[in-house]
Amino acid sequence: MLPELNDLLNTSPDAAEQGKLTLLCDAKTDGSFLVHHFLSFYLKANCKVCFVALIQSFSHYNIVGQKMGVSLTTARERGQLVFLEGLKSSMDVFFRPREEPHPLQFLREANAGSLQPLFEFVQEALKPVASRGAAWRCPVLLVDDLSVLLSLGVGAVAVLDFVHYCRAVVCRALKGNVVALVHDSGGAEDEEDALLLHGLGHQSHLILRAEGLATGFCRDVHGQWVVLARSRSEESMEMEAEEQGPDLLHWWRLCIWWAEGALLGSCSLATSYDVGS
Repeated sequence: MLPELNDLLNTSPDAAEQGKLTLLCDAKTDGSFLVHHFLSFYLKANCKVCFVALIQSFSHYNIVGQKMGVSLTTARERGQLVFLEGLKSSMDVFFRPREEPHPLQFLREANAGSLQPLFEFVQEALKPVASRGAAWRCPVLLVDDLSVLLSLGVGAVAVLDFVHYCRAVVCRALKGNVVALVHDSGGAEDEEDALLLHGLGHQSHLILRAEGLATGFCRDVHGQWVVLARSRSEESMEMEAEEQGPDLLHWWRLCIWWAEGALLGSCSLATSYDVGS
């Protein structure tokens, strides 16, 4: 985990918030370290985790997890972790009858207009089960990363619908959390990418954005975090704002710089502003 980030967000595995959608975004740098942070964070928090991994293999996440004090193998064996390995499952979908359901069924469709099978997989993985075994604190969905779905031919609207339904089930119905990574290519000509980022920003309660320095200096070890969080935490006020329009949602913004893994400092860039601005 990243203890400095936990301190900034005023959270810990023993006091993890529930009912939140956290968006991880990277621009001109690799933000995968944030995925590893939240994976280890929620496993240590004794949460039931469904991890949709579309980028790396299970062994990769397991090796990094061991360095952060968690074992994904142990978590999967005890039923705490449900791991969908996209690299492996993407091949399986082509070697089974078309009528058999598969989370990545959209790979077989010429026009992937729905992620319903993937949503049903998440819903089944995180549904409450009456058991005499370990009692998990809350369900958590972790996705690495949503931008891959765009490159596989899924439209931004379909991805936004998937996140919307996952938020409705995991965050609201089950009082859990959703954490997803998305890349910001920075290209205004990519309308799908821009639409996805804009839509996810309106749905999120917290945005952690990892950026390379404007100078381009040592982007692998230097950079900055931009933290965007809703200033109103009451669920009733949040739902009222969503009904009236996204422009009523105000955020606070914090910028943090790091170098070679060490936190250098932070600065509040704005008091509040509309998310639609």
